[in-house]
Amino acid sequence: MGLAAGAGLLAKPSLSAQAVASQAASALPLVTKPIPSSGERLPVVGLGTAQTWGSTPLAQLVTLLRRMPDLGGTVIDTAPAYGNSEAALGDTLLQTGTRDVMFLATKVSIGGGRGTGRSTNTAAGREQGLASIEESMRRLHTTRIDLMNVWNLGGPDVLLPLLRDLKAQGRIRYYGVTTTFDGQYPELIDLMSKTALDFIEVDYAINNRNVADRILPLAIDRGIAVLTALPFGRTSALQKLQNKPVPEWARDIDCSTWAQILLKYLVSHPAVTVAIPGTTNVDHLADNLAAARGRMPDSAMRSRIEREYDAI
Repeated sequence: MGLAAGAGLLAKPSLSAQAVASQAASALPLVTKPIPSSGERLPVVGLGTAQTWGSTPLAQLVTLLRRMPDLGGTVIDTAPAYGNSEAALGDTLLQTGTRDVMFLATKVSIGGGRGTGRSTNTAAGREQGLASIEESMRRLHTTRIDLMNVWNLGGPDVLLPLLRDLKAQGRIRYYGVTTTFDGQYPELIDLMSKTALDFIEVDYAINNRNVADRILPLAIDRGIAVLTALPFGRTSALQKLQNKPVPEWARDIDCSTWAQILLKYLVSHPAVTVAIPGTTNVDHLADNLAAARGRMPDSAMRSRIEREYDAI
């Protein structure tokens, strides 16, 4: 989720300039937000794995994950549906010995993860879900998952009771649901309104604000943490800005790249807990995680970012 090449898509600044800017950003205070159901605080920018992780050399991923804690990042999101990415992440965590310092999120579904996935056989659906979770733990080389989400609302009626049981047993720490499909928003809203959830994960970007009107305010009202996937709009938001210089006002929110501006726009929303841009490049990771430091946009600056982006 959150596939993006980060600021590497931009013509300016150069990658070396990004590295200098990221180093400067590391001296700024790290911004964290609480998980409403527990109060545990997480850095507001994490890492998505998506399909690219499964085809990336292990040595490259090891370099990335060894650097991530030094940059202030802890949240990593993956899923069995992302090709070999879940297994690649598990092998990388094993090689780096960083599992205990990471907040690890993955997913489970029945019914294909596209639609309600409501099961006519609850026992069979529960068994299928449990087998998937056990396999995720095997791939990730762990006995405990920090966050287990029902992927794309694939069987929440069956899986959420299972996840509640696993949380009570200490095998998972938090649970929730995800969707990146507008057509599932009515079901998501209904589920959020009626069910206790620790997290939701939805797609949200400067050029994709469809969750802003109802879903994000409801998350605040219901005390649900929010992960935002696809924070660069599958790279389309950055592509639109690639020939535009970073504006002077970016300094007011401690940003040196458009990627940082777009991420700070997201995580400064009161409902958003963590944005999870995806990358396998350590320089892009440093650029993205720099957005978790320093001053954040207020409501007036958020409106300015929207206006200036829309005007391009």
